[in-house]
Amino acid sequence: MSHRKNSFSTTPPHDLFTIKRFLARSLPLQCHSNGHGVETTPDNETRHARSLFSTFPRKGGKGKVNRYASFTLKRDYSIMPARNQTLAFLVHITAANLVVLALSSNCMASDPFSTESGLRHGTARNEPCAEPRLDHALDLASVVNLTLCNNPQTREVWANTRAQAAQVGVTQAGYLPSISASATGTQNSPGNSQRNLGLNLSYLLYDFGARAANLESARQLLTSVSATEDSTVQTLFLTAVQNFYQTQAAILALEAAVVSERAAQESLAIAYARYQAGSATPADKLAAQTAYSQTTLNRITASGAVKIAQGNLANMLGLDASIHVTLTEPPASRAAPSDGENMKLFEQSITELIEEARRNRPDLLAAEATLKSALALADAARAAAKPTVSLTAADNQSNSAGLTSHASSMGLSLSVPLFTGYAPTYRIRAAEAQIETRRAQMERIRLQVALDVWTAYQNLITATQNKRSTADLLDSAEQSERMALGRYKAGAGIMLDVLNAQTTLASARQQRIQANLNWNISRAAFAQAMGNLTTNSLLPDKKAQ
Repeated sequence: MSHRKNSFSTTPPHDLFTIKRFLARSLPLQCHSNGHGVETTPDNETRHARSLFSTFPRKGGKGKVNRYASFTLKRDYSIMPARNQTLAFLVHITAANLVVLALSSNCMASDPFSTESGLRHGTARNEPCAEPRLDHALDLASVVNLTLCNNPQTREVWANTRAQAAQVGVTQAGYLPSISASATGTQNSPGNSQRNLGLNLSYLLYDFGARAANLESARQLLTSVSATEDSTVQTLFLTAVQNFYQTQAAILALEAAVVSERAAQESLAIAYARYQAGSATPADKLAAQTAYSQTTLNRITASGAVKIAQGNLANMLGLDASIHVTLTEPPASRAAPSDGENMKLFEQSITELIEEARRNRPDLLAAEATLKSALALADAARAAAKPTVSLTAADNQSNSAGLTSHASSMGLSLSVPLFTGYAPTYRIRAAEAQIETRRAQMERIRLQVALDVWTAYQNLITATQNKRSTADLLDSAEQSERMALGRYKAGAGIMLDVLNAQTTLASARQQRIQANLNWNISRAAFAQAMGNLTTNSLLPDKKAQ
């Protein structure tokens, strides 16, 4: 007898240790852990498989027999006809595989096909999140990370991705044989008993590509779901960026309102003093009083806006809105980007930017994968109407009235669908119509990507130019306010000029704050439109602040 790895002769081995060695080499165990606490990797899969068979007896021995397989593996092959020995060996090999799967419960509960091995791990994954530390100021990166970690949407899309990965495993299972065991026992009067034990195997050998098409469809859907997850993460990323900068802008607006209130209060004091000295009219004092009251109202409104922005930010971080969140100080420099720096932002042509976005945008990648899945499903629908070839095997033992009988069989099964009420025809038509739907959806998203890039591109150009213009506006408004106030103090100006200059300065401060906010958000929106929104892409540019 000759016995090679992954092959056997017409006369099967009598030694069950040879069976154990055969299975240890050929059985594809890919569990992450097992009941014995052993980590099963490509290096120790063989040791793990052998350990599972360590309870089986060798030939002629009376070692411990596993109770799940004793009725098949303890047979004596020598008493069978020569032509049935190989058949029995095959059926018993199948039984041994069933034993391994039954004993390796952790294999059944984990990922034997390693369908999740290719999934990226990150903040969107179902990983434990650390409690937010609020004892220090949070920067942009911290806010984004906490948002992605604590927001329920990230856990939802990660669970959807794992579910689709499991569907890939379900489809891969079609390449493995189907095994079932049966056992019955009856007791008839007067005292006659009957027991039946059976093991059946069915293995699909050829189906004109139906399994391959279904597997390809499941894999493409996994790609689509994973890309949708990336799109959801980028959307949450942009929302976190917006909340961060909006909160910073609200704080700056409150500080500007306080400065304007103090300036109006100073003007009121000067007007009142001049009124007491008889060098100012009551109209000057009343105008200054009205301006001061207006700035106080603006400060109260700005304070409320800060509270609302901080509540929205806390909610985004997965905290109660009442919890105070401190942010890092925004850059204090007011230098505007130069024309040369502006041109560096837009060196690429808009056509190149659109093509780059179409390569990177996760929503378009998801649409392309969904179209490929529909194409594969159409192939599967066509193959479903064609014949299939399967291998079948059975091993049965019955005991009735003290008489034991045994039968084994193996054969090929050909199934040819002749007429099923035109159902395959309409399944194919439905699959082809679905292809057109997915193709139209992909084209719609392609056009939307171009529009998103164009809009974000123009918004960023506008925001950059506004950022520079508001710097000039603020500088001139500050000089005008100082000059008007100085003239009034010297008795050469009027209160109306002072109040107008202070109103213009307050407006310039607010426009400057809004311009910075729009510029920061426009940068983030442009990065999202390009499909590469990351924290590094939003690092503060000191020269552009």
